[in-house]
Parts: sequence; structure tokens; C-alpha cells
Amino acid sequence: MAETTYAAAVAATLAAAMRADERVVVLGEDVALGGPYLTTKGLAEEFGTARVVNTPISEAAICGVAIGAAQSGLRPVVEVMFIDFIGLALDQLVNGAAKAHFMSGGQLCVPMVLRTQGGAGQRGAAQHSQSLESWLTHVPGLKVVVPASAREVAALLPSAIADPNPVVVVESKALYFRHETLPDEGVSPEPLGRARVLRQGDDVTIVATSKMVHEAIEAAARLSEDGVEAEVIDPRTLVPFDLPTVADSVRRTGRLVVAHEAVQHGGFGAEIAAEVQEACFYDLDAPIVRVGAPFTPVPLSPSLEDAYVPGAAEILDGVRRVLG
Repeated sequence: MAETTYAAAVAATLAAAMRADERVVVLGEDVALGGPYLTTKGLAEEFGTARVVNTPISEAAICGVAIGAAQSGLRPVVEVMFIDFIGLALDQLVNGAAKAHFMSGGQLCVPMVLRTQGGAGQRGAAQHSQSLESWLTHVPGLKVVVPASAREVAALLPSAIADPNPVVVVESKALYFRHETLPDEGVSPEPLGRARVLRQGDDVTIVATSKMVHEAIEAAARLSEDGVEAEVIDPRTLVPFDLPTVADSVRRTGRLVVAHEAVQHGGFGAEIAAEVQEACFYDLDAPIVRVGAPFTPVPLSPSLEDAYVPGAAEILDGVRRVLG
């Protein structure tokens, strides 16, 4: 087994993709320097600055260049340093990349990946700490991936790069330097749109995304001490969403708690809850419970931010509510 971190897994996966396919290029602010979280560390040294391109500080320009490059035969991987700045690229991403295949009658493809990261807990204040993935899930033509570990990065990022149309990969900066082990032989790419059951249980289903996956595993372990066995599922991709795996679990347990770090109001947890209740209405023994952040900007104060970010305690409270 080899020890690595989430950030190192991103860099290693990008390097492997660039070795395997000379069409893969990386663009973004400071990517040739490794980026602020070292997720592109070593790429410029190995592949040169013609394939690892530092760009001006203009998310719209970066995304626009990537769309043109993708339609010209390359496979660009764009880094937007913070998801908080994704709004600056939305016109290109939503009206350009996501629509090209549909509006050209299938003649055009945009095989690009936009990598970005979000989440709080790093004292980044309200403009550098948001979880805005639900914005992107509302756009037909975009796939949205939320890897929760180095293993998931190694499994899903190659599939995102190989996809013929645009994929947004939302990473968690709180996980970047979390240590874990991977098999010496590596992790094989896995298709987008398949959830993973990380822990089996018969009493309640917990669906958690990104950093909250680890909080859900902790909550499930504490629940087990009280005789409650929770099934924990990581959807891994929000679009496409693996409803059959979640629905099969809920039909057995009869209860569902959905947890994400994003603001609860309008978060993707609401979509999961809606889809599950339509599929499993007569199997539910209690209303679905959502766990998310309060409807307020992320505080800068460390004590307030710690109180703001949901975790295992909030998931435990959600399970207790759903168990009645």
C-alpha cells in the first residue's frame, strides 16, 4: 500500500493522463507553479509550459480558451482556483460548453474538465469558503463529480478527462492534505454516475457528499455503539445521480438522512430528497431529513465558522430525528 494525499492524488492522476494522451493540457492561474494547494505540482517540470499553461486572472477567458481548445481536438483540464469565482466563468461554461453538443445536433463535443474546490473550515471567509455545486447541477449538459477521497480522485478524474463532453470536478480543500493509502498497483478508472456503499446497515440510510462522507462514517460508528446500524452511501457524482443504489438502500432501511456541507436551503440534498421520495414514498417510515449549513454567509471568526460547518454531530442529530 502506498500513502498519499488527496492533493497528491490529483497531481498524480493528471500526470498519468498527460503521459497517456498528448492532447491533455492543463490551464489555470499559477498551475505551472503547482497552484495554491499543490494539485498541479511537478506537471510543468515534466510536460513543459506549452502543456501546463499559466493564465491571466480571468476565469471567463480561461474557460473560453478551454472550450475552443476542446473543440479543436485537445482535452483541456481547467483549474478555477476557488468555486467562489465560478460565477465569472458561468457564461462560457453554461451557455458555451454545456450547450455545444445539443445546439450543433451532435456535431460538436467539448471534452473539457473544469476542476475547482470549495468548502469551509479553512478561515477563508465568505468569499473563499462556499459550496456552490448545486448551481452546476441545474445545467443540462454538465456532469458534476464530487470526489471524497484520494481513491475517488484516482477512480473518477480519468473518466472525467476521457468524457466527450464537459465535466466539473468539485474538490474539497479541507481534504487536500488528508492522508490515506492506495493499492500499490493503483486504482482503475470507474464510470461516472455510480454511487459507492461505504458501510452497510439496516436501520437508516445516510447519503453524504465530499467531506461530509467522512463525517457520516464517524457518525455511523457512534450510532453503532448504541445499536443503530447506518448504511452510508457516497453518490460520488451528482450528475448523473445514481438513484437506483440509493433507492434500493432506502427501501430496506425505510429512513434517509442526506448530508452536505453546502447551505441546506436549495442545496443538492433537496434534489436527492425529492427523487427518493418519488421513488420510495410507500417505503419511507419517516420524513427525509436534510443536514446542511445555515442560510448565512460563511463567518470569518474561527469559533463561528466551526459552529457553522456541519459535521458528525449534525448527522447524528438528523438520524435521531428520523428515528423518532
